[in-house]
Amino acid sequence: MIALVSFLLVILSSILIVRIGAVALEMTGLSRDIASFQAHSAFSGTGFTTSESEYVISHPVRRRIIRTLMFLGSAGITSAIATLVLTFVGKSAEEAQLSLLFLAIGLVFLFLFSRSKLIERAMKRLIKRMLSRFTSLKIYDYNQLLGLSKGYSIAEIRVRKKSWLANKTLRELQLNKEGILVLGIYRKVNGKEAFLGAPSSETKILPGDVLVCYGPEEIVFALSRRIKGISGKVEHEEAVEKARVRKMQEEMELGIKEGYT
Repeated sequence: MIALVSFLLVILSSILIVRIGAVALEMTGLSRDIASFQAHSAFSGTGFTTSESEYVISHPVRRRIIRTLMFLGSAGITSAIATLVLTFVGKSAEEAQLSLLFLAIGLVFLFLFSRSKLIERAMKRLIKRMLSRFTSLKIYDYNQLLGLSKGYSIAEIRVRKKSWLANKTLRELQLNKEGILVLGIYRKVNGKEAFLGAPSSETKILPGDVLVCYGPEEIVFALSRRIKGISGKVEHEEAVEKARVRKMQEEMELGIKEGYT
């Protein structure tokens, strides 16, 4: 029974360690889904060969978190296997069946514990508070910072040959008048992917480029489908007018809020 309890405690500790690692990675700027996946991958030692892994370990703080998760994961998995084997060694058939029953009940409890939204929120608050107090990690709420809950979005747009964007400079496109910012450009150069951050107005967009854009969600989506020609020009002009109206509304709303302060 002691070995069974030890095994369940190892599993519980593993869940907590992965959760702490995921929150720590999220605090470095990763999205929740990516942080959770990379924490599980590093701890278990599987799946950490995705294209995202290179991006994750290029950051010094994330690299330390991943290294710690890998170290703890190797020790935790070994301990779990050892204690699981000891649970059934030297047991009679009845004792083994009873241990198996308790094991199943314990695993179901741990599963429910790990899936509980209430417990997840409480743990996340506690983990963030402790990490902020005892580490140099900063907490960023990117949804709030970027207004992603206010109708704005960040998206990647792949430029095709027939796209309205192709073979024009950012100055010619005047996307800023539509309320869209081009944050960066991915481009294949000699078979390798290169990245240009904060491109200038003279940067020319080529077919095959992937633009990282920020702006109103509906405008960004429409831009990704816009084709060259008269229709593309008309859509651009309509988007500019919508941006002008939206900006007036936002400024009016901001003015109202300032009036109450």
